[in-house]
Amino acid sequence: MNPATVPLLAVDGGGTKCLAVFADAEGRMLASGRAGSCNYQGVGREAAARELTRAIREAKRQWTAEGNGGMTASSLGVSPIEHTPAAEEDGPLQVACAVFGLAGLDTAYDRRIIEELVHEALTSTQVQADRVVVENDGVAALLGASGGDPGILIIAGTGSIVYGINAKGDSARAGGWGHRVGDEGSGYWIGKQAIRAALRGYDGRGAATPLTDKLLQHLKLQNEEELFNWAYSAAYSVDKTADLSRLVGEAAQEGDASACRILEAAAVELFLGAQAVIQKLGLSKAESPFVVILQGGVLQHNPVVRCRLAEQIAAFSPLARVNEMKREPIFGVIGQGRRLLNLG
Repeated sequence: MNPATVPLLAVDGGGTKCLAVFADAEGRMLASGRAGSCNYQGVGREAAARELTRAIREAKRQWTAEGNGGMTASSLGVSPIEHTPAAEEDGPLQVACAVFGLAGLDTAYDRRIIEELVHEALTSTQVQADRVVVENDGVAALLGASGGDPGILIIAGTGSIVYGINAKGDSARAGGWGHRVGDEGSGYWIGKQAIRAALRGYDGRGAATPLTDKLLQHLKLQNEEELFNWAYSAAYSVDKTADLSRLVGEAAQEGDASACRILEAAAVELFLGAQAVIQKLGLSKAESPFVVILQGGVLQHNPVVRCRLAEQIAAFSPLARVNEMKREPIFGVIGQGRRLLNLG
């Protein structure tokens, strides 16, 4: 028996979650599967492989379940569509193109590891792809969202990175070097600055800040020494630290000067990345406007960072057209898959 077929498998794997989607030729979502982070740099190779496989398997299970096709689309703002008959859940599934936009793909070494993870996940789930494309999550999202036109994508979620392309098809990036040595302006970076501000205030090296009480309450700690111990304990994680950025946003809205300085600094760091990419690609000298896409939880939910960043970009490059990406990044990955198949 020939395997069931579907045009596209799109996977968006970031520092917080992994989302796998089967889509039709029009880019409409047929089924989806969610799992935890599949960024091997943050969670390790074994966990990354497990979560990537889990997301694809869940999407396949939903697609093959009788009458379930399209029912998950509403969560991402897509109208449900009629289910396409499929094979048994544990049987093979053929896709014309599988596009993986995965965080952590920054070097040739990363590519070798991540391509192995992708191969393992597809083999384990019996998804057979005529064409497999593995890109950094930012590259896939930018190409899908811009349609290949000149532009840059600024991502500030758990981590951060800036990508860009020009009219010649040249590409450039800045940042994205991971939480240990980079990710400036990201949720993790903001959360780490909050911990530092609390400890500086405790020492007397900086002003006391309401952020301290917010951090202690959120983490269920008693004092700054326990905060220090938590930062060096097994409970500490990139995701938990990135989640602290919400508290910084709340404190800034309440007028806390330390929180405002942290967010202002985050905007500057993101702008420096955008400025570097714009200069590398010669977009500042271009005669036509280019799009600047803002993506990630920090830029979607923190107006201070978003507005300050947009102001700095506009002042540096008046032809830049800042556009907050309101749709899920997965749609950019789907768009890239459709472009590769000459469907859109």
